[in-house]
Amino acid sequence: MLTLGVSADTLTRQNGAPVGDNQNSQTAGPWGPVLLQDSHLIEKLAAFDRERIPERVVHARGTGVYGYYENLVDLSDETMAAPFQSAGKKTDVFVRFSSVVHGHLSPETLRDPRGFAVKFYTEQGNWDLVGNNFPVFFIRDAIKFPDMVHAFKPSPVTNKQDAKRIFDFFSHVPESTHTLTMLFSDYGTPASYLNMDGSGVHAFKFVDDEGNYKYVKFTWKSNQPIKNFTNEEAMKVQGMDMQPHTTDIYTRIGEKGETASWDLYLQELEPEQLDDFEFNPLDTTKIWPESLVPAKKIGRLVLNRVPDNFFEETEQAAFAPSNLIPGIEPSEDRMLQGRLFSYADTQRYRLGVNAYRIPVNAPKNAVINNHEQHGQLRTTSTNRDVNYQPSRRLDLNEDPAFRYSSKPLAGMTQQIPFYKEQNFKQAGEFFRNLTKEGQKNLISNLGGALASVPEEEIRVIISAYMYNADKDYGAGVAKLAKAPMSKVRQTAKDLMEQQAARAAKAKQVAESLTALMQ
Repeated sequence: MLTLGVSADTLTRQNGAPVGDNQNSQTAGPWGPVLLQDSHLIEKLAAFDRERIPERVVHARGTGVYGYYENLVDLSDETMAAPFQSAGKKTDVFVRFSSVVHGHLSPETLRDPRGFAVKFYTEQGNWDLVGNNFPVFFIRDAIKFPDMVHAFKPSPVTNKQDAKRIFDFFSHVPESTHTLTMLFSDYGTPASYLNMDGSGVHAFKFVDDEGNYKYVKFTWKSNQPIKNFTNEEAMKVQGMDMQPHTTDIYTRIGEKGETASWDLYLQELEPEQLDDFEFNPLDTTKIWPESLVPAKKIGRLVLNRVPDNFFEETEQAAFAPSNLIPGIEPSEDRMLQGRLFSYADTQRYRLGVNAYRIPVNAPKNAVINNHEQHGQLRTTSTNRDVNYQPSRRLDLNEDPAFRYSSKPLAGMTQQIPFYKEQNFKQAGEFFRNLTKEGQKNLISNLGGALASVPEEEIRVIISAYMYNADKDYGAGVAKLAKAPMSKVRQTAKDLMEQQAARAAKAKQVAESLTALMQ
């Protein structure tokens, strides 16, 4: 009972009706069974039974933060995209950091890439720049994405994550060398979400108001010092706090009121430059080296507020690369093309077709104005009789100013690999840029994990990848993995010859198909 003079809000059911007793179920007499007519009990248990929505297949464990993006360079001559229209313009954002492979309640210290997804609430609608802390990815074609994730996920038989499964898959995927190298370095165990860089990973297109376009890449460079755990530090921290990244954000930003910031850098290529490199710039396993494609600072991201409710905002946040705005379009990157469907479809499965009307996902500076009125969890009120287009009864029409850009095409439909694979070079450059301690940790982490694989052939092939990247790197991994060096050297040579042969064949096929159309 409440003390005299103390008032309280009344507890209600979902329909708003006040609850008379939230401590005792309604029963048939003092000894009788509970009655089905106790609607409050039934409603309470039913809501509890359903309070978990399906977990994301990837990026399940995450933490969200609000803030803003401040544009520093007027890019209105290059793109129609709202955030870049004037210097000094600010756009509200919601950022979700995450781990990629592991589950919703997994330890945040586990070795994994980290998601870095930014939702811009623009006056043209919401734009999602969905990226990672790594600037490259394991594969270059989305048709292999389910296989890659399945290899990383626990075995369907034992429910254990197993290095044998992981390296078995990647022994067939030499383009994974660069990202595997980053993963098994200390960058695979960041100490804080706030102390790591981010990348859009893919190439996109900036489109101006005349339909002209250029290819662009986005990189977030942290203004906080980069901090990573060694493998030993990660295991030690995990024993004290299995969610140190969430704790860090809610302590630094949520309790202490600190801010964190990143500078946004832009790289640009004209369409005619795409074939000027030893690699394909639309290959997600490659970076655009700044020595070849300079990066310019164009803006600043500032994070300053944690969500009021984790489930309503962070857990229900729905990011998808297909959430684009006028002035930004996808490139022909094969991974991005698959993600355009997959990510949005995941959110439809998790949250329903009205996912983008949930407050955290809804446009804040634009109005949703279309004919979609139905579907699960539709909460808005619409009295519009016309739900089709075109119509003479309702003037709701498209705007030709925002048509997609045009790209000339040649050739026929085909299924061939990239002919500029260059699977190993950038991994070697990354290795040589590490400190001696960083190189030692990388070799120890990767060699130690690989040593648990029983098949010598797999240990040899993975070691050969790294040997082709850098001989010292490969030799170090092979030694720990107990892979015979004579076999590693021969396999490395064979891999280079196979890469050259595939490149020659793919180039020949592509040129032949193009010639047929000329």
